[in-house]
Amino acid sequence: MMQNKRVQFSDWGITDYQEAWDKQEELFAKTVAIKQANRGNTEQHPTPNHLIFTAHPHVYTLGKSGHIEYLLLDEEGLKAHQASFYKINRGGDITYHGPGQIVGYPILDLDNFFTDIHLYLRTLEEAVILTLQDYGVAAGRFDGFTGVWLDSDNEKARKICAMGVRASRWVTMHGFAFNVNSDLSYFEHIVPCGIDDKDVTSLQKELGHPVNIEEVKARLKTHIGTLFGMEFFESTST
Repeated sequence: MMQNKRVQFSDWGITDYQEAWDKQEELFAKTVAIKQANRGNTEQHPTPNHLIFTAHPHVYTLGKSGHIEYLLLDEEGLKAHQASFYKINRGGDITYHGPGQIVGYPILDLDNFFTDIHLYLRTLEEAVILTLQDYGVAAGRFDGFTGVWLDSDNEKARKICAMGVRASRWVTMHGFAFNVNSDLSYFEHIVPCGIDDKDVTSLQKELGHPVNIEEVKARLKTHIGTLFGMEFFESTST
């Protein structure tokens, strides 16, 4: 198979969660369809890759293996907090998305990069770790958990980036949520990722002041591109 490391980058701004999910599904389905059409054909068509940055209005999402009891708000509580709720088809448990986050949706054909889901997750984590390092924040991994953590080796362990992905035929969707200037009070209404004894943090909280999120996006995009060996081309829409 001919590898294609060109990646279409799009920043969707703040998007409704359902709308973003539908767009992801459409791009994902197109890529899978090209892979299926390539099977057994001498004329191969390169599969596309996408990296999407966005943020969502307040929303809680529950992965396919998640526990509904980890959502601590009923329907009235969700309305009171102007939040919505979706059961979705990624891995992982419950998490929160909202303004001030960088939500990343890589829709990649891993045949273009490497066919290893664990390495894929570790590489995304590394990009966030390097971005935090740019701001003087030391971060790492927590054995047994995905995502990016601070002080993972002691009782002050706190999560700054959650991850949950879906992959089929080595095509990925969903991704990560990196807390930059997030309203962390929304995490009080869930058991984040099913972990009830660890805190959640943000870059703003760690630094003690709001951060230019466009600058963080630029740094994060650069690190992702370098680690995966991507060649970006820009798009304002998909």
